[in-house]
Amino acid sequence: MNVSVVLFTADLRVHDHPPLRAALDGSRHVVPLFVRDPAVDAAGFAAPNRLAFLADCLHGLDAELRRRGGRLVVRGGDPVEQVREVAREADAGEVHLAADVSGFAHRREERLRRALAADGRRLHVHDAVTTAVAPGALTPSSSDHFAVFTPYFRQWSRQRLRAPLGAPRAVRVPDGVASDELPSRPAASELSAGLAPGGEAEGRGRLAGWLRSGAAAYGERHDDLAADATSRLSPHLHFGTLSPAEIVHLARDAGGPGAEAFVRQLAWRDFHRQVLAARPAAASADYRTKHDRWRSERSAREDVDAWREGRTGYPVVDAAMRQLLHEGWMHNRGRLLTASFLTKTLYVDWRVGARHFLRYLVDGDLANNQLNWQWMAGTGTDTRPGRVLNPVTQARRYDPDGTYVRRWVPELAGLEGPAVHEPWKLPGPARAALDYPDPVVDLSDGLARFKRARARD
Repeated sequence: MNVSVVLFTADLRVHDHPPLRAALDGSRHVVPLFVRDPAVDAAGFAAPNRLAFLADCLHGLDAELRRRGGRLVVRGGDPVEQVREVAREADAGEVHLAADVSGFAHRREERLRRALAADGRRLHVHDAVTTAVAPGALTPSSSDHFAVFTPYFRQWSRQRLRAPLGAPRAVRVPDGVASDELPSRPAASELSAGLAPGGEAEGRGRLAGWLRSGAAAYGERHDDLAADATSRLSPHLHFGTLSPAEIVHLARDAGGPGAEAFVRQLAWRDFHRQVLAARPAAASADYRTKHDRWRSERSAREDVDAWREGRTGYPVVDAAMRQLLHEGWMHNRGRLLTASFLTKTLYVDWRVGARHFLRYLVDGDLANNQLNWQWMAGTGTDTRPGRVLNPVTQARRYDPDGTYVRRWVPELAGLEGPAVHEPWKLPGPARAALDYPDPVVDLSDGLARFKRARARD
């Protein structure tokens, strides 16, 4: 066959890219295509931070292709219509695409398959491109997916992953296929000031540095808020500038308990994606409903605004929320405790928090974001749905000397040691001198309200 099209979506790389390799193996010429879908904007997923990172990734992908003699073709519009048009322009017989897990992705794939078949063309969908293990590859005997992580992880760990593919040496793109300009970053005023750059080269460099100097201590330090000892690879996994399968191979080659703990987190990512693939409605509906009578966003407006802005009066919660606003990223432990605070202490619907996170998170992945929120809200896959994370206890455990809090809450920078976690306990004059709010809720009152509401259900 002379020409194939590769439709890039959440796999913006040339290393370990099965659709690109298959297209190159089967055709003399390949059209690498990315379609900017207005439906993504209309659904509210085109947040400025992610648009900036996406622009970096597309420029990086185009640069990698040009080094190999190719280029990236960018179009705007309905993906199905644009793929059909490009396939006709290039006289392509096949289109290659990475499988994805959302209901939106499934509908796009089916529409594309039908449209291409009507034109006499074929669609090839490749598994294990955006995951290490394909969502449908592991199933229990009693269901179409795993609802509990531990048995899933046992099977996941026994899987033999495909060998990573090297980047191609040459990519030949046919002449005459028009392209829009590569997108630019939004204005700096729209972005989080500390937003990290994107792109495959950036991701591969960060991965190499992490495996060299960070992975060994990951098991011991990944919950340490002040140490910032996580990999920060989640944005690159979300946009696919890094391959999950390749990362697992490299981490296992590095060896040690830290690398294994890190691999376990990649398995959690695959776990959430297999849940969403089987239950697409979990993106917006309770996976396991408790019929919670959440406070409405309107009635809880002042508390929700305080939570969003990082002024709840609980320093570790406020520090994590301010990190989100400044970096478009938040430490994983911070994500857990801020989600617990909103849903279990303030008793606000998890969807309110999930929307806020998706507004700012550069790694705003639908499966991980929504299902982690549901896990903390008690409506997801957690086997202890009544679990509540006390922000003071969490702060003492994961930020014992208050370094993380002082980094993000400068109003409290003058407080030494663990006293920074409970400023309301300071003597009157010292407390009055702080430009910092009182707690929006008493922790015991919040927990009691949560328990009473659950008892009514």
